[in-house]
Amino acid sequence: MDQMAIADRRNLRRKLSFWRVVALVFLVGIGFALYRTAFGEGAGSTVPHVARIEISGLITDDKELLERLERIAESDRAKALVVSISSPGGTTYGGERIFKAIRKVAEKKPVVSDIRTLAASAGYMIATAGDQIVAGESSITGSIGVIFQYPQVDEVMKKVGVSLEEIKSAPLKAEPSPFHPASEEAKTMIRNMVMDSYAWFVDLVADRRKLPRDEVLKLADGAIFTGRQALTAKLVDKLGGDEDIRVYLESRGVSKDLPVVDWKERNSSSSFWLASMLGQFVKQTGLGEAIAPDMLRIFGADKLFLDGLVSVWQVGRG
Repeated sequence: MDQMAIADRRNLRRKLSFWRVVALVFLVGIGFALYRTAFGEGAGSTVPHVARIEISGLITDDKELLERLERIAESDRAKALVVSISSPGGTTYGGERIFKAIRKVAEKKPVVSDIRTLAASAGYMIATAGDQIVAGESSITGSIGVIFQYPQVDEVMKKVGVSLEEIKSAPLKAEPSPFHPASEEAKTMIRNMVMDSYAWFVDLVADRRKLPRDEVLKLADGAIFTGRQALTAKLVDKLGGDEDIRVYLESRGVSKDLPVVDWKERNSSSSFWLASMLGQFVKQTGLGEAIAPDMLRIFGADKLFLDGLVSVWQVGRG
């Protein structure tokens, strides 16, 4: 084979390699677009629809969720919002921020709170942001209250022969401490802080549910209620499900023919979008659900610590 033929063959291989790379990039782009359409936030949101978000697990200061709610508020295509809640509560501050973000959505379009299995403490706080609260007959809700907890390890330290010395600028600095029993002054400081947040929570429920404050105080002893009990106590508006939600939205001018679109977390906006996409693929194909990113939430890896005052229903706690 002469040199000219060899050179032509090499050029042909280079061209084929180039177009193979172009085709691969194109296919990856198409796959990513299909992934965003199938699994991404607001899939199908280019048409008029009812937006739905899910709030589950422990509630914290969730920046991504707040930004998603802001986008729903600004979306001309989202004609209403359904907030589906399955949560025992979480930080009081986290519940407060989500509550205010939902109220901003409600300034522009109808909002329904859909209490599923459980919406207690900060979960119920968020539910009150809806124009209408719908619960199941056996849903659990209520637990209106605030709690502050801190560990005590001073007895353990004494047993192992470890002591802690400290020099601080004032008696209440870094109190309460896990290294020694709290003083009465420290307990009073924390109690005042808890009661201030508690009063805010009670006022919020009284305002949103249009109930006398004295009546809310009777309900705000930390007690939980079934959906039926909550309806009697006027903590929810309706017992039912999806059909009842659509009936209410229709009364607010939102057609029952509009599709319900789940606005999900934008995993792809993370620097780990490729890993998320692959995890979703594996999850959807059933090849290994255990490695999907969402499975981390089962083990609480993203919720190991709750900072600040907590409004959460704790089973078995006094």
